[in-house]
Amino acid sequence: MEAGERWGGWGREKRNGVCPPAEDGEGDVVSPYHRLSQRMQDVTGDRGVLKEVIRAGAGDVVPPEASVLVKFSGYLEHMDRPFDTNCFKKNLRLMKVGEDITLRGMTVGLLTMKRGELARFLFKPHYAFGMAGCPPLIPPNATILFEIELLDFLDTAESDEFFELSPVQQERFPLQKVLKVAETERELGNYLFRQKHFMDARERYKRASSVLHRVAAKEDEQTKVDTAKLLVLLNLSITYLKLRHPARALLYGERALELDQKNAKALFRCGQACLSLAEYERARDFLVRAQKEQPFNHDINNELKKLASCYREFKDKEKEMCTRMFSSLSVEGELKSPSVQKKGADS
Repeated sequence: MEAGERWGGWGREKRNGVCPPAEDGEGDVVSPYHRLSQRMQDVTGDRGVLKEVIRAGAGDVVPPEASVLVKFSGYLEHMDRPFDTNCFKKNLRLMKVGEDITLRGMTVGLLTMKRGELARFLFKPHYAFGMAGCPPLIPPNATILFEIELLDFLDTAESDEFFELSPVQQERFPLQKVLKVAETERELGNYLFRQKHFMDARERYKRASSVLHRVAAKEDEQTKVDTAKLLVLLNLSITYLKLRHPARALLYGERALELDQKNAKALFRCGQACLSLAEYERARDFLVRAQKEQPFNHDINNELKKLASCYREFKDKEKEMCTRMFSSLSVEGELKSPSVQKKGADS
């Protein structure tokens, strides 16, 4: 259901984009928001934020200071078009609750939601834009309606807290919390990568890598740290490929192989990097090893076909260049031969 269509379900005829007030059974005018509020849940206890779940979500509710990925539309009463929406944006961005999202009612509402949930909220003025409103869009003392869909969220509070600490304090952080910080940074990088913000993704992956490389784990905990490091190194390798820095991609791919020499993804990334660097023999070695680990992987098999094509093209060009070079030397040799010089002198 698109923004601007939701009010169609109220069963009232729209006049110039405005929905007129309805009447109750006794002929008294009842506002649409008043009717809606009767079936909504009181979130705050003072009826300042009311909620109706349209589609239930799953899992945990949003924690305070999380970064959320949401679609939203805000409406004024009697208006069927939103005064604010992000539903038509191609690339949504993560927003931090309390920093990027500052509307009091929206913050309160989000902290009651679960992943995948779609909900409708009514915010009274003191949870919205107050007595003054926000001219020219929001009139004074306005109750507003928001429809919010929570696509995903990341609990970044612990990560933010960690990076505010001094290096000495960070070293005292428990291992499990350090691993969680690194995973949060990696997940943020993954989100930015999916949005094709490769430079920003790289910085998040580097932050995760720096955290993990400062860890002094015990022998029985080192496996957990190495597993986390491997994921970050693979992320960095593919990110540098996207940034067209194959030498750096190869570096991080080889570091990943130091942790797991049979890792198919690491072998594949190294093969891709070597192919970009025109190091065909090395590329073939990495890709054949990757294929040995995953014989039916389409990406690996396609990359081997691409390598064969690039190698043939390289050899054809090399052959053509050699032909031209020897042809030039042959002509030059003929011009320098005594018979040609004598003929030139006789003429």
